Amino acid sequence: MKELYKNICAERKGIPLFMQPWWLDSVCEAWDVAIAMKGEHVAGVWAYPMENKLGVSILRSPILTPYLGPHVFYPEDIKERKQDGFEHETIAELMKQLPDVKVWHLAIEPGIKQVGLFKKYKLSTAVQQTFLMDLGETEETLLANMKDTRRRNIRQAEKELTVTENAGDLPDLYKFQQHTLERKGKLLPYTLHDLTRIMDACKANDAAALWVAKDGDTIQAIVWQVWDGNCSYYFMGGQNPEAGSYKAMSLLLWVAMKEAKKRGHKTFDLEGSMDEGVERFFRSFSGSRALYLVLHKNESLLWKMKNMIFR
Repeated sequence: MKELYKNICAERKGIPLFMQPWWLDSVCEAWDVAIAMKGEHVAGVWAYPMENKLGVSILRSPILTPYLGPHVFYPEDIKERKQDGFEHETIAELMKQLPDVKVWHLAIEPGIKQVGLFKKYKLSTAVQQTFLMDLGETEETLLANMKDTRRRNIRQAEKELTVTENAGDLPDLYKFQQHTLERKGKLLPYTLHDLTRIMDACKANDAAALWVAKDGDTIQAIVWQVWDGNCSYYFMGGQNPEAGSYKAMSLLLWVAMKEAKKRGHKTFDLEGSMDEGVERFFRSFSGSRALYLVLHKNESLLWKMKNMIFR
């Protein structure tokens, strides 16, 4: 089934980055896939990670993978009023093929709304948000739509900072992220080795850039951009705690958006946050708010006890 899925991904350019086989290989110890057919045609796919911890079967989002879940291939001639029914039938078929696991915690791509179907399979749903920039707009329009302070910060930073693309600065990004979480009394859930493995996979598939803003020789901020055939994503970023520029992140995201436009991407996903301060920053770029579902289930007493102890 995985070989068939790899062939499907090679033939169809619309499958999102985080569902690509090479991405799953870089973030999962093991994964498999469900494939729904409509006659001789592929109607949908669902690649999923496979885990077993302490004897508990788990289906959850791998590290640094914002979306997984089902992906539906709508027929080109399908009428809009029939899309929901086609989506429901396809995801229902995919659900039948998924393993019966005790624990779920899986974020699925924006646009999937089959809450009733997921409830049928005893999955509860939570909602999270992101912000999507329409790259069909001109650069002038994208800038004009931003909040005045964001646009002003970008223009000032363009005069003060230099931006280069350098994957070799990945350790600095990791250090910046460590510092940010340590201030909040938290630890990073991933290692520099994890980031390096993902970056290597992205570079091998021409799917990433690491943008670095400097004032002289001093790094001010770093943004990691990843992409598939249709969409670019703000994957990760960090500011140098010892640098003084609060404008660098704005500039780097703008550089990433312009790069995405050059590549012909339709959308830039700002990977929105539920954190109030981060949300305010992303909202200032004036993208469209998009909601996505997170599927939950916990039928394991052992896992419930673990969550109580370590929450």
